Amino acid sequence: MLLLAAARKQSSCDALLLPFSLSLPPPRRNAIMSSHLQWMVIRNNSSFLIKRNGQTYSTEPNNLKARNAFRFNGLVHRKTVGVEQAADGKGVVVILKKRAGQRKPVKSYEKITINKNSRTTLNRLRNIIRKNSYRKDLCMAALRRASAILRSQKPVVVKKRSRTTKTA
Repeated sequence: MLLLAAARKQSSCDALLLPFSLSLPPPRRNAIMSSHLQWMVIRNNSSFLIKRNGQTYSTEPNNLKARNAFRFNGLVHRKTVGVEQAADGKGVVVILKKRAGQRKPVKSYEKITINKNSRTTLNRLRNIIRKNSYRKDLCMAALRRASAILRSQKPVVVKKRSRTTKTA
């Protein structure tokens, strides 16, 4: 009380020399919400949601199964894996979200283009996820998505039916 009374008597704008701080600490600039809290916020309210036939789908980037689930969400996790078709229509692009650089969204994604044959592509994708200690729970989903993309890029072979002629 005496210190506050003495402080009030000072009319100058000089720094107040008190043995303790009366103000709140400055806000932390690097405080990021946890992924679970972010998920609770965007779970039911997101521009990427599609509700159809009693199911909820999500169209956000790096969501491997297009499900609205915490495990497959590409926005809230620090590390995510995404598989997309290459721009030229040959091969796949693996998109990895790095742990560092979360404040710079353009620099936080690493894109790796793989346009070899299907066996090599799938092995390289498996090695990228496993060897870098990435999200091992998404390994099979990423392989299935890459396999489906590679299968869709194969040319369609039309089988011609040969007619059997009856001889008399």
